[in-house]
Amino acid sequence: MELLPDELRRHLHVRNDRRDAGGDPAAGLTRRRPSGGGGWRALARDAGYAAPAIPLAALYFPVYVYLAPFYAAERGVGLAALGGLFIAVRLLDAVTDPLMGWISDRTPARFGRRRLWLALSAPLIAVSVWMLMTPPPDAGFAHVALWLTALTLSWTVALTPYFAWGAELSSDYAERATITAWREGATLLGTVFAVILYNLSDGAGAGLRAVAVLVAAGLPLGVAAALIAAPEPRDFSRARLDFRAGLRAVAGNGYFRRLLLAYFINGLANALPAGLFLFFINDLLMAPGAGWLLLVYFLSAIGFLPIWTWAARRLSKHRAWGLAMIWSCVAFAPAALLGPGDVWLFTAVCVATGLALGADLALPASIQADVVDADTAATGEQRTGLFFALWSVATKAALALSGGAALIILDLAGFRSGAVNGAGALFALAGLYALAPVALKLIAVALMWNFPLGDAEQKALRARIERGAA
Repeated sequence: MELLPDELRRHLHVRNDRRDAGGDPAAGLTRRRPSGGGGWRALARDAGYAAPAIPLAALYFPVYVYLAPFYAAERGVGLAALGGLFIAVRLLDAVTDPLMGWISDRTPARFGRRRLWLALSAPLIAVSVWMLMTPPPDAGFAHVALWLTALTLSWTVALTPYFAWGAELSSDYAERATITAWREGATLLGTVFAVILYNLSDGAGAGLRAVAVLVAAGLPLGVAAALIAAPEPRDFSRARLDFRAGLRAVAGNGYFRRLLLAYFINGLANALPAGLFLFFINDLLMAPGAGWLLLVYFLSAIGFLPIWTWAARRLSKHRAWGLAMIWSCVAFAPAALLGPGDVWLFTAVCVATGLALGADLALPASIQADVVDADTAATGEQRTGLFFALWSVATKAALALSGGAALIILDLAGFRSGAVNGAGALFALAGLYALAPVALKLIAVALMWNFPLGDAEQKALRARIERGAA
């Protein structure tokens, strides 16, 4: 049941929609106020919904950037073992994330299909992050494996319903980009807080402890703000599919397959420099004090995020994302030519690439919300949780596979963190850090540049969904 553009229009009986709406398949919706109201009410909703993203991001980034170097240098865990561990926990996600998405979609609405699970996950995350980031002196591979697995499961309980909640807060094409921009702006802010705390602390262990305190204290506050300010979205389902039929319908959604592939490939591109950043500045630039450049990178992203939201409204979300990826490629490729002492040149690279990061974070998830509409119109069941569970699998798999494979390749190339490395090992580091991401991003651009689901098509889908639910 692949849903390509022309087939989807026939499936939705767009000719009837045009007749009903006065000639335009989207006319019935163009004058409708975006769901959730406007002005201060919408602002409070968006800000409240985004609040949990701050502590969640303060946790997420250090796990994939700071954790492996800490356990390798301070606890003696091998890089290859850590790389294999990150891959293994992502394989676990391939099972637990879709299951959590299905459970979230089927949770009785009186309990809150999305809000309930976010509230339950907060204490689980707090315990797991504390054990993982404040390990005892004799902690080794078994310790990091146990608590990284526990944290991964807690994340699944939180993030799958949380992302589905955001996708359902509005049915408007452009407003969805605004909601995701709020969430991803909060994500960047949380990441900035984590970077500041880590770099102001006395050593890697103290830095991880400071981040753990921030998450344990901030997550309950953020979750409370979201529960108060953001409503539980309406479920537009008019039918129920069993689990296998639901997965077949997802697999048959051509929009989803194309978007997910592009998002996964772009995620691989982003995960490589994220996981190798400390190795790059410490062992190639020979500038161990340059960790503050992450702050420059994320502040650049926060500052430019409203520009990408504006571009999404003017061009389309997929074209704005494509332009951001192209800009990132042009700006990042010179990093492969840098060497010891080139800190200020690398600063320019961080600023330039940071400008594109906001689009990478906000726009794909907003496009995914539109893709869920195609599935809802085709199947009659609103299964946002399942779709974003698969989305989460792609996110985590890209981080783990890319980062884990990079650690294994570096190990095979003879690279040793903190040691004197030969030209071959440093060439492998530079290529993985700067050149491989550019090649991957160009593939993602090719997939998304002419993506066939835009504003008009999404409005036609929503007209069909809302009439069917009524």
